[in-house]
Amino acid sequence: MLRLFGILITVLFAIATAIVTWPQFFHLEQTFPITQVVASRGVLVIAFAAIVVLGLLLAPARPLRGFAASLIIVALIGGGASAAIGALRGLDPSALPEKTPTSVRVLAWNTAGEAVSAADIAKTVVTQKADIVALPETTESAGEDIALRLRAAGHPMWVHHVQFRPDVKRGPDSWQTTVLISPSLGDYSVIDSSADGTSNTGSVPSAVVMPVDGKGPTVVAVHTVAPRQDAMAGWAQDLRWVADQCPAGRNVILAGDFNATLDHMAGLGTDGGDMGACRDAASRSGSGGLGTWPSSVTSLVGAPIDHVMATAQWRATGSEVLPSGPGGSDHRALVTQLERIAR
Repeated sequence: MLRLFGILITVLFAIATAIVTWPQFFHLEQTFPITQVVASRGVLVIAFAAIVVLGLLLAPARPLRGFAASLIIVALIGGGASAAIGALRGLDPSALPEKTPTSVRVLAWNTAGEAVSAADIAKTVVTQKADIVALPETTESAGEDIALRLRAAGHPMWVHHVQFRPDVKRGPDSWQTTVLISPSLGDYSVIDSSADGTSNTGSVPSAVVMPVDGKGPTVVAVHTVAPRQDAMAGWAQDLRWVADQCPAGRNVILAGDFNATLDHMAGLGTDGGDMGACRDAASRSGSGGLGTWPSSVTSLVGAPIDHVMATAQWRATGSEVLPSGPGGSDHRALVTQLERIAR
């Protein structure tokens, strides 16, 4: 009886390991609570390592030896697979390459409202030589303050902004998203459907900013709702909306807080992309396995939910998850360097 029980537990553990290691095979990557469990490959590796230790502790007991060996084997496979996936997506914390005359640097940072000061944001933008800055949860007034500081530092940028429910005084900062774009990319404006919310993410706003002359990339500052249990449907709908912003043949750059890892995006890519035709820059340049949230833990065990993505007109030449800086944002900033591909 004890042996049969051990076999049953081992089989169930093996099934659970397969699901959390590659949930997209079972089409469970957007299902609660699998979504939350698979958000961090680093945490999965630690959990599997703990199970290996448990198996080693049980192994000396003769009646449990076979059961313990089975647990250890399955945990080693699961932990090894998760570690390999994280490594393939990139765990390189090295700095960005030198900026070239044709490259564009994109900074994505959920600043958690006033948790990060305008001065610190402006300093980061200048230090990183960013040309496009996506700032979910940054207010319009903060964006204007940042722009003034950037102009004083010799790094001018135009401010664009989207806000849900502007009629509500002192509404949450999560109802606002700010985008800064260098004048070197041309003149931009927020499209009407993004500004009035007729085509946007559902609970928190994204901003679609298009070049006035039609020559530069369309920039989408992304902010999707977090996948809480009561918001799973809205979160999945937000991800589909983001993917729709990247149709094949268009010149698009996505940047911001997707509240989703590459695992959660399975099935949303087209033409070799991860979200529509847009391709994740960090995973293609060596740092896609490093977590951006929460900033209170090491990036090796955090969840990589902030992204910069671009269509085939761009090639990612480098990316970096910045260390936790001043202020209290629960997100780390992600900086990516994109190079134009001649066509």
